[in-house]
Amino acid sequence: MSWEKENPLRMDAMTSEEYASQSKLLQEFTNVPSIDSALILKTNNEDRSTAMFSVSQPDLLANSNRKYILYSHITRAGTNSLDFQWSPFPTEITGVSVIVPSPSGSKLLVVRNGEKDCPTKLEIVYQSHVEKEIHVVKSMHGPLYTDEWFHGISWNQEETLIAYIAEAPTQPKPAFNHSGFRKEGSSEADCNTWKGQGDWEENWGERYSNKGRPSLFVLDIARGQVRAAKGISTSLSVGQVVWAPASSSGSQKYLVFVGWLEHNGFQNTARKLGIKYCSNRPCALYAIPCPFEGSEPDSTPASDGKSDSSIVARNLTTGFSSALFPRFSRDGKLLVFLSSKQAVDSGAHNATDSLHIINWPSEWKMDKQLDVNEMVPIVMCPEDGCFPGLYCSSMLSDPWLPDGCTMILTSAWRSTEVILSIDVLSGKVTRITPEDSYYSWSALALDGNNVLAVSSSPIDPPYIRYGHPVTPEGQGWTWDEVTSPLMASNSKVKSLLLHHSVSILKIPVPSPSNDLSDGGKLPFEAIFVSCKDSSHSPTVVILHGGPHSVSVSSYSRSSAFLASLGFNLLIINYRGTPGYGEEALQSLPGKVGSQDVQDCLTALDFTIKEELVDASKVAVVGISHGGFLTTHLIGQAPDRFVVAAARNPVCNLSLMIGTTDIPDWCYIVACGTEAKQYASEAPSSNHLHLFYQKSPIAHISKVKAPLLMLLGGADLRVPASNGLQYARGLRERGGEVKIMMFPEDIHEINLPRSDFESFLNIGVWFKKHLNAVA
Repeated sequence: MSWEKENPLRMDAMTSEEYASQSKLLQEFTNVPSIDSALILKTNNEDRSTAMFSVSQPDLLANSNRKYILYSHITRAGTNSLDFQWSPFPTEITGVSVIVPSPSGSKLLVVRNGEKDCPTKLEIVYQSHVEKEIHVVKSMHGPLYTDEWFHGISWNQEETLIAYIAEAPTQPKPAFNHSGFRKEGSSEADCNTWKGQGDWEENWGERYSNKGRPSLFVLDIARGQVRAAKGISTSLSVGQVVWAPASSSGSQKYLVFVGWLEHNGFQNTARKLGIKYCSNRPCALYAIPCPFEGSEPDSTPASDGKSDSSIVARNLTTGFSSALFPRFSRDGKLLVFLSSKQAVDSGAHNATDSLHIINWPSEWKMDKQLDVNEMVPIVMCPEDGCFPGLYCSSMLSDPWLPDGCTMILTSAWRSTEVILSIDVLSGKVTRITPEDSYYSWSALALDGNNVLAVSSSPIDPPYIRYGHPVTPEGQGWTWDEVTSPLMASNSKVKSLLLHHSVSILKIPVPSPSNDLSDGGKLPFEAIFVSCKDSSHSPTVVILHGGPHSVSVSSYSRSSAFLASLGFNLLIINYRGTPGYGEEALQSLPGKVGSQDVQDCLTALDFTIKEELVDASKVAVVGISHGGFLTTHLIGQAPDRFVVAAARNPVCNLSLMIGTTDIPDWCYIVACGTEAKQYASEAPSSNHLHLFYQKSPIAHISKVKAPLLMLLGGADLRVPASNGLQYARGLRERGGEVKIMMFPEDIHEINLPRSDFESFLNIGVWFKKHLNAVA
C-alpha cells in the first residue's frame, strides 16, 4: 500500500527511472528552436539587407509555442565576403499571429487575432512607432487565416491597401425567451433571452472545425476602414489573395485569389470535405475589383456576405480543376500558378503538380478571357537521377529572382527536399542545391540574386545557408553556412547523435506484377539512420501518413530523439509517396493493405540481407496511414515486430467512412481512382465488406506485438473511435495494449505537451520491450 501511495502511476522502479532519464533527454531536443520563416527587408544599400527570422520553441508549461523574431544585418562585399551581424537577443512576439512587411520594407503589418469576444487588431508599424491601429469587430469578420493553405495577406504596391483572408461573421442565431421564439427586432432585454443553435454549418474539417467560411476583406489604411469584397458567392471559400499589378493608366485595382466551391460532396452535393493535407479539392483563380474602388469614404461596408449583383468574380482558369498559389512577376506581365489537377482528377489526396503561366495585359478588364499555358508538365515516369516532377506544399510570397522570369521553389525530390530554379518562359527546371548529399533544403526568402535557406538531416538540426549563383546565368550555386545564435542549441543535440550516420537506400521492387506501369516498377527508397554498431542495435521502422505524403531527409525532433536512445531508424517511402513521378504515386490506390505493406517488409528484408539491422529487434511506429501500416504489419507479419506504436491510426475503413471529414479518401485508397463515380455517403454492403477486408482489423487475431495507441480526442480526420475499437479488440484477445488519449488534440497530436508525452511514452515503451529480447 505504501508503494502505491508513493507511486500513484503504479510504475515499477525500472520504468520510473526510464521515464526520468528519457524525459530529461527529450527536453534537450525540445529546447532546440525551429526556424519557421524568414523575410528580407530592403535597404538603400545594394550590398546590405536585413533578415527577419521567425523562430518558435515549445513552451510545455503553457502548452503553446513561444514565438520570437531574430534580426540579422547581411553585408556582402563581392562574391567571397559575407557577414551576418545578429541582434544580441530575440524579441518575443507571443500574441502576434503574423507579421507582413510592405513591398518597400518601410512598414509592417502586425496582426493580433482576437480571442473570445475581443476584436482583431491590425497594426501598421512605421520605423519606431505604431502609425495606426485598427480594431476590427466580430460583426465585420472573425480571426484572420494565417495557416499555409487559405492564408493570404497582400499589400498593394502603393502601400495604401491591404487585402487578407478572414473568417466571415457568424450567422445570426435564433433567440428565445419565456414566451418562446423572440422575433427579430424585439426590444426585450437580452438578460431574459438565450441564443439557440440555428442551422448547422459545414466547415473544412480537420484544423478548421471552428472556422469554415474564409472570406476576402480589404483594409484602407488612411481611412482605417475594412470592407468585405463584393461579388463573391457565399458558396465560395477564398484564400491566397494577391493584388494584380496596377494598370498604366492607374485605373481599376483588381484582386486575384483562389476560390474553392463547397460542392465537393459525392454526386456534386454540397459538402465541404476536409481540406488539410488534401490538394484534391477543386479550385480556380478568380479576379474581382477592389471594394474601395469608386466608393465614397463614408460608404457603409458590405459585411453581410451577400453579393453585389453588379459585380461578379471572374474565373480566370475556366477548364482547370485546380489552380493554387498565384504569383505575379515583379514587372506585372506574368501570372504564374501551380495546379494540382492530377490530384483533383484522380482523387488521390496529393499528386504531382504542374506549373502554368498567364500573360497579364497592362490594361486587363473583367470581360477579357486570358489564355493559360503549361510551362512545367506532370512527370509520369522520371529517368534515374532526373527531375521527378513538382511536389510543392507552399510557395514564397516573393519567389522571383531579379531577372523577372526565374522562380525559386522548394519541392520533394525522392527522399530529399530540394530548392529548384524555374525559368517560367522556357520551362527549364534546375536543381540548385547539392546533388551528392542526403541533406534536405528549404528556401526561406530571396535576397536579390541570392537565396536564404535552411538545410538539415535526420541527425543535423536546421542550419541557415546563404546561396548565390557562380555565374550571372545561374550555372552552379555556392552555399555558405551561416553562423547564427541558433547553433548553440543545435550543437548540443548534434553531440547526442555524434555516432549516427545517414544513408538513403534504394529498394528494388521484387517480381513486380505485369499490371503495374513502368513508374510503379521503379525502386522506392528508405532513409536509414544507423547507430555506430547498427547490426546489433534495435531498429525502429518509421512510416509516414497519407499515403501520398513523404518523409524527407530533414530534421525531426521526434525521430532524432528516438535515434539518441540507441535505435537505428528505417524511414520508408513506400510506393505511393510523392517525389518519384506520377505513375509510382498512382500505383497504390486500390492496393492499400497489400502493396504498401509488402513494400515495408521488402525494405526491412533489404536491410537484414545487407546486415544493417538485427531482424530480432525491430519496432514499428506510424501516424494516420502510417498507423494503418503499423497495425497491418503486426497483423500480417506478427513474428517480424517486437513492439509497435500507432498514432491516430486508420484501423477500420468501414467504421471511418461514416465518421471522417474525408470519406472520399476511404473509397480511393480501397477501391482505386474509379471509385469516384460510385462513392456514396451511404456505402453499399459490398463496399463496407471491402473496406473491412482492406483494414488492419481484419488481421487482429494474429497480432502478437505489444501496442501503444496514441489518440487525439479532437481528431476529425481519423476519429479516436477507430483506434479505440482496435485496441479494445486486442485486449479481448489477451493482447498487451496501452492507450493514451489527448482530449484537446487533433490529428497531428502536436500540442507541445501532447507531442512531448507521446514520444516520451514511445521511447519508454520501445526500450522496455526491445530490451526484453534475449
